[in-house]
Amino acid sequence: MRLWDQFKSSNFGIRLTHWEYWPFAVIYGPAFLYWLYLSLKARSLFFFSAANPGIETGGLAGESKIRILNLLPKDLIPKTVFVPLGSSFAEIGEKVVKSGIEFPVIVKPNIGSRGFLVTKIANESELETFLQEQNVDFLIQEFVDLPEEISILYYRFPNESQGVISSVTIKKLLTVRGDGYSSILELIKSMDRAKLQLASLQESHANLDYVPAEGETVELVPFGNHCRGAAFYNGNHLIDQKLVNIFNSISHQLQGIYFGRYDIKCRDFASLRNGNEFKILEINGVGAEPAHIYDPDYSLFRAFKDIHQQWNIIYRIGQFNRRNGTKTMTFKDGYRMLVHVFTYKKLAQG
Repeated sequence: MRLWDQFKSSNFGIRLTHWEYWPFAVIYGPAFLYWLYLSLKARSLFFFSAANPGIETGGLAGESKIRILNLLPKDLIPKTVFVPLGSSFAEIGEKVVKSGIEFPVIVKPNIGSRGFLVTKIANESELETFLQEQNVDFLIQEFVDLPEEISILYYRFPNESQGVISSVTIKKLLTVRGDGYSSILELIKSMDRAKLQLASLQESHANLDYVPAEGETVELVPFGNHCRGAAFYNGNHLIDQKLVNIFNSISHQLQGIYFGRYDIKCRDFASLRNGNEFKILEINGVGAEPAHIYDPDYSLFRAFKDIHQQWNIIYRIGQFNRRNGTKTMTFKDGYRMLVHVFTYKKLAQG
């Protein structure tokens, strides 16, 4: 193998030559400068908090997932149990049984982002072990066994009945496909996207020596998180009025939330746009990314442009709300939020 090919196939080379893997701070550097400009224009560092007065910080950080889910009709979300810190295993078991949740389940911190500590739990024994390691409150959700995972970024001005979908992201979970003679570990090492997740997969996947049959697909990570290896594809060509109408209806049920990304599992896209067979896993506020930009074929320049446009919309919605009496976070509020998020994540990581 030539030196250049060796470099390109190294973890560093893969990340360097594919901007979708670049650090968050690098991708959002220009957006930070634009945020400073908007802050000066709005005369508030926290102008964004006014865009979603129904969520803590507008959904930038520190917002409670269960509080947002509780704003939605029960038929649109997975069965979910909130587990406060200090709950006994007996109390949790009683809540799970009462809610009708069956294993496997998904557990996640009540505060978190980018797939932070999201875990699939197979049985009661694993749940008990997970509980013993927790220092924060968390959610237990039913595992939604629908094949497609999609994110919809939607916004609406408070004085308008019609909103806009600005981003559709189609997510493909991290998998490998068997050739009949290579082990899962060998298949991971041969695939750039999977190779970058090798360290975490060695901790979480119990049977890397297994040799899948030719054509057999093995799921490595059961969540559609980019930082956990999922591939994101631009689905903006799928936006139409019928899809917008579905989210207009949902948006009008969410008091004080005008900008957000809906992370969804559905039977297929046709079912979603007809309002059938889908569940909203969670809603992210102003901190949500227009995730379609991580499509491997998307240019970095277009990504910068889309992020810029998103923050312009957040600014405009926030300013509209401020003119109608909504207050922004104070500097003291912002400081408390940062301390709270930092402390929460530190406790969650043990």
